[in-house]
Amino acid sequence: MSERIKTLTKQLDEIGADAFYVVDEINVRYLTGFTGDSSSLLISRSGALMLSDGRYKEQLDEECPGLRYEIKSPSQRPDAFTADVLAGSGAKKIAIESDSMTVAGFNAIKSKLPEIEWVDTSGVLLKQRMIKDSEEIEVLRSAVRINERALQSVLAKLGPDWTELEVAYELESTIRRLGATGFSFDPIIGAGPGGAKPHYSPDQTVLGDHSTLLIDWGTKLGGYASDLTRCFHYGNPPVKFAGAYQAVLDSQLAAIDAIRPGATAKSVDEASRSVLKKAGLAEYFVHGLGHGVGLQIHESPRLSGVSEDILQPGMVITVEPGVYFEGEFGIRIEDDILVTEDGNEVLSGFPKGLDDCHLIL
Repeated sequence: MSERIKTLTKQLDEIGADAFYVVDEINVRYLTGFTGDSSSLLISRSGALMLSDGRYKEQLDEECPGLRYEIKSPSQRPDAFTADVLAGSGAKKIAIESDSMTVAGFNAIKSKLPEIEWVDTSGVLLKQRMIKDSEEIEVLRSAVRINERALQSVLAKLGPDWTELEVAYELESTIRRLGATGFSFDPIIGAGPGGAKPHYSPDQTVLGDHSTLLIDWGTKLGGYASDLTRCFHYGNPPVKFAGAYQAVLDSQLAAIDAIRPGATAKSVDEASRSVLKKAGLAEYFVHGLGHGVGLQIHESPRLSGVSEDILQPGMVITVEPGVYFEGEFGIRIEDDILVTEDGNEVLSGFPKGLDDCHLIL
C-alpha cells in the first residue's frame, strides 16, 4: 500500500466510514500513479481496489503493479458494475467525493445499494495533496527547469515581426522537445495592451508594434504543473514602466520573505499589497496573490485576503503580484515557491531584475 493511500486510510475513523470511494481522476492518479481515465478507486483498511474496464488492464499492470483491480465486462452497465463491487467489499459506510460525483451518477449507484450508509466529504484529498512529498517536489523542480530553459531558447530567437501566437507555438514546441508533455495551461503572451488583461489569449498581434511583453507560461511534466510569469520591454517602453515594474518586484520579494511554516495566506497577501499600496498602485492589483501547484495548475492553498489557509512545509505555491493599466501594458512577476521547514525556497531562478527584462528584437 502506497504512503498516500495509507494517509487516506488513516482518516477513515475521522471521516466515520469503512471505505472511501474515489472518483476524481486526478485523485485516482495521485493515489495510484494510474494515468488512464474512466476508472475509480475504493480505499478500505484492507487495501485499495481499482474499478476499471478492459481497455486499461495492461496499463494497470504496468503502471500499478500489485494494485488489485476489477474489470467491467462490455455487457455490464457502469453503475451496476460499481454497485456490485462496492457491495462485495463488505463496507457498510462508504465516503464519497461529493464535490466530484454527479448527482445522477451517485443516485444510480445509491438506488442499487439501499443498505449502504453514505458519508459526504469534500476536499479530503485536496487537503492531502497540498503537502507534496519528496518525489512530487523533484518532479516540480524539473518542470520549472524545463519552463525556464524553454523560454531562454525562445527569447534568443524573437524578432519584431513575431506574433504572440508564434511565441506560444515555439514555446510549446520547445517544452515538448525538452521532454515535457506540453503546457500546463493555455499561455498568456501579451504584447502591450494584451498584457493588461490578466487572462489574455495570444493572437496575431505583432511584438514589434508594442514595447512591452508579458509571458505567463507553464510546463506539464509527469502530470505536474509549473507556472511562471516574466515581463519584458524593448525599444522605448512607457515612462511609468520602470517604476511600476520595480514596485511589483519589491511586492513579490516582500511576499516571498513572509513565507514560512505557520504563516497565514492572508499575511503573505498583505505583505505584497502593502508594498503596492505605498507605491500608489494598490488599485491596479486586481487578483489574488497566488495558489498551490501540483497535479492541477490551481490547487490549494490559496493566497488572498480572504484565504483561511495556513502555510505548511511541503506546500508549493505561486507568488504572482501584478498591476494592469488598461489599454497600455501589464506587469506580473511570478515564481514557484516551496515552503520549507525553516522558511522557503524559490524553485525558479529565471532573472527578474529590471535590467534583466530588457530585450533586443
